[in-house]
Amino acid sequence: MIKKVKISELKPNPNNPRLIKDDKFRKLVKSIQEFPDMLNVRPIVVNQDMVVLGGNMRLRAIKEAGYKDVAVQIVDWSEDQQKEFIVKDNASFGEWNWDDLANNWDEEQLVEWGVDAWVNKGNDDLLELDAKTEEETSNAPKITDEGYSLFEIVMLHENKVHLFDVLNQVKREFLFDKTEDALMEIIRIYENKN
Repeated sequence: MIKKVKISELKPNPNNPRLIKDDKFRKLVKSIQEFPDMLNVRPIVVNQDMVVLGGNMRLRAIKEAGYKDVAVQIVDWSEDQQKEFIVKDNASFGEWNWDDLANNWDEEQLVEWGVDAWVNKGNDDLLELDAKTEEETSNAPKITDEGYSLFEIVMLHENKVHLFDVLNQVKREFLFDKTEDALMEIIRIYENKN
């Protein structure tokens, strides 16, 4: 059941496994102040004793923003269900589609809204490596081609952007068409240095 209650009735969860850094907390407070209607569609989740199970950081930010009452969802769950919810509610199952964000969203708004977006330093071709024409991809080697294998690396987005920037610079400087050639040139330069 969802209802409005006085913030003073709510008890922060002493076993909340989540933290929020000062900068993120300030952004959360600002977000609530600028878009308070969001609180009505994402109520704080509490148990029968009014202990917060979901929304501890929002509760702190709501207090900081000066609100006196808030929407809550009261649940009647076992101790195990409460623990499971606390973790699952805070788990990050999804990931940002950085290409979609880069192409369809305003970077300044994303940062303002709390997304840890990259900072574009004026290099418009940072995502050039992802923007391949149909001709380039049809002629590109495939994982099923003899002698080829797939190489993947998971890295912070800002590191990926930096890597793409360097690879693009090497492609331009050495007049390479393929990213693979640029990467191998970097390796050759490093090996020759030693």
